[in-house]
Amino acid sequence: MKKTERLVIRPFQNSPTDLAALYAILADKDVNRFLPWWPIQSLAEAQDFYQKRIAPNSESQWYAICLRDDDTPIGYVTIGKGPSRDLGYGLRKAYWGQGITTEAAGAVVTELRAQQLPFITATHDVNNPASGKVMQRLGMQYQYSYKEQWQPKDILVTFRMYQLNLAQTDALVYREYWDKYPNHFIEQF
Repeated sequence: MKKTERLVIRPFQNSPTDLAALYAILADKDVNRFLPWWPIQSLAEAQDFYQKRIAPNSESQWYAICLRDDDTPIGYVTIGKGPSRDLGYGLRKAYWGQGITTEAAGAVVTELRAQQLPFITATHDVNNPASGKVMQRLGMQYQYSYKEQWQPKDILVTFRMYQLNLAQTDALVYREYWDKYPNHFIEQF
């Protein structure tokens, strides 16, 4: 468990409270507009999502974002266990614009530095610049962009890939997306 000035960041639990909160987060179409799944429709789907994506043996480590005075999750931060170590996040709309995602993700990044991981990555849809601003506030650097026919939504998305080198090796760039998607390029901002 990690604590910040306003937040507690902890593992999700397979509990009625956490599952109800997860449902509230994942059912909101605005929260999930730029994420690789459709909004869920029921508590049963929240339980299924938990079992497939969040449970301890999943492909990513999921952290619940809770306010310090309330242990109910209002959002999440994820870090992939694969080679990209992809950082992700989502937050209930009522809490947008308050710096909560940056604060929570920053606490997770601090922990990752202590684990001596070489880097983390994150991508965002160009139509979601707020997500890119979170990445920048975390100190992540833009590396490149690429176009992907994104599943399961089957839409063409232009992603911007950001990276934070935790081992202070600025020359290291994660290239899997660059190599995988032929329509890749570097934007000038």
